[in-house]
Amino acid sequence: MSAPRSVVVLDYGFGNVRSAVRSLERAGADVTLTADPVLASEADGLVVPGVGAFAACMKGLDAVRGGQIIERRLAGGRPVLGICVGMQIMFDAGEEHGAHAEGLAQWPGVVDRLEAPVVPHMGWDTVDAPDGSVLFDGVEDERFYFVHSYAARTFTLGADEPVDGRFKPPAVTWSDHGGRFVAAVENGPLSATQFHPEKSGDAGAHLLRNWLGSL
Repeated sequence: MSAPRSVVVLDYGFGNVRSAVRSLERAGADVTLTADPVLASEADGLVVPGVGAFAACMKGLDAVRGGQIIERRLAGGRPVLGICVGMQIMFDAGEEHGAHAEGLAQWPGVVDRLEAPVVPHMGWDTVDAPDGSVLFDGVEDERFYFVHSYAARTFTLGADEPVDGRFKPPAVTWSDHGGRFVAAVENGPLSATQFHPEKSGDAGAHLLRNWLGSL
C-alpha cells in the first residue's frame, strides 16, 4: 500500500480550515495546517481555503507570503487546490462593494457580484463538468454545496488556443445562479472549486479523493 499523500492546508486566517483538514484526512491524506513556507512548498499538495471578502483574503495571504508559495509551487508543477475565495483570488482581481482588489493573476478575469434575484447563492446545486474531468470523475451528476455572492462569470484562458497535443486547455466546470459562473477549474497543477467540497457530503469526499489521486 502506498503512503498517504502529504497535504498542507494553508493557514492564513481565512477559510474553513478545520473542516478542510478533517475532510482531507478522511479522504486519506496526511494533513498539516500551517503557513510555514518550507512545509507548504514541499508537500505533495497545497490547499488554499478562503471565506469572506476577496480583499481581506488577499491581505491575509500577503501577510504569510502565500502568493509566493503558490507561485513557486505552480512554477514547479506542484499541485494546488483553491476552495471558494481560495479559487477567486487566483483571478486577476475582485470587485466587491465598489472596491477593487488585485488577485494572484493565475487566470485572467474579474470576480464580481452574481446577478441573481437572491444573493448569496447558498445551498446545494448541480454543475456542468466537461468530459475528461479528473476532479468530477464519478460525481458529474451530483450536487455540491455553495455559499457565495461573488464569482467569475467568464473564463477566457485557452479559449482561442489550438488543441494540438502540446497544449491542453483548462477544463472549466460551470454552474448557474442568475447566469452562468465558474464552478471549478482544472488547469495543470492548479485546480479550484467555487463550492465547498468539505461541506458537500459524499460527492465532495469523492472529489477530494480524485484530487489526492492525481497528486
